[in-house]
Amino acid sequence: MIDSHCHVDFKVYNKNRQEVISHAQEKLTAIVNSGATLGGNRRTLKLAEEYENFVYPTLGFHPSNASKSDANIIKQALAEIDANIDNAVALGETGLDFNGLDSEEDKNKQIKLFETFLEMAAEYQMPLVIHARDAEEKALEMVKKHHSIPQVIFHCYGGDLQTAWKIIGEGYFISLSTIVCFSEHHQQLAAELPLSQLLTETDSPYLSPFKGQRNEPAFVEETVKTIAKVKSISAEEVANVTDTNAREIFGV
Repeated sequence: MIDSHCHVDFKVYNKNRQEVISHAQEKLTAIVNSGATLGGNRRTLKLAEEYENFVYPTLGFHPSNASKSDANIIKQALAEIDANIDNAVALGETGLDFNGLDSEEDKNKQIKLFETFLEMAAEYQMPLVIHARDAEEKALEMVKKHHSIPQVIFHCYGGDLQTAWKIIGEGYFISLSTIVCFSEHHQQLAAELPLSQLLTETDSPYLSPFKGQRNEPAFVEETVKTIAKVKSISAEEVANVTDTNAREIFGV
């Protein structure tokens, strides 16, 4: 099993990060840690060095941060991504998050930065990890204009089934997080969508499948079990297929 998207660099893990990663090593073959800020990218690269061949880094800038960050910080983040591109397995997370966002100016900031990442992914021939919330159709419309991007993942997908089929129709992948363990909508997505186009993730530290307990990469096993249950197939099959998908996309 692979946790294809998590944030073990976050400060919430500062007291027991090594223990959390050890738990993951007992159950998983790899975790993909996703940078979401300037500092997050730096920490992600450091973790990948410390846990070589187990923690793999993606480098990005979260769309919500794009709305509120100083332009110089974004410029610096992009420059450091550029300098470290050979150490990354993908770009992202990046994308559009219009949830609760009324300001057209803030939306345009997100769109502008997302377009920059789309161009970088095409230029560097890197897979792209997309965060899209309340903007799935817009994100899909934008990414479709960049046909040379080698692969695209809509991570922690929570949009409607119709849009999900459009995403898959383009040959892109959808990643389901541990939210599938307790969300009927996500279980419907898991039941309907083909396993061949799915990945599994936790999006740790968010979306824990266990009430009152912080999420961590090892809990991706619960995502695998739930997908298996709603599809009426074995957890082993889900683990094998999604593991293969992740390895092919990220080249790990």
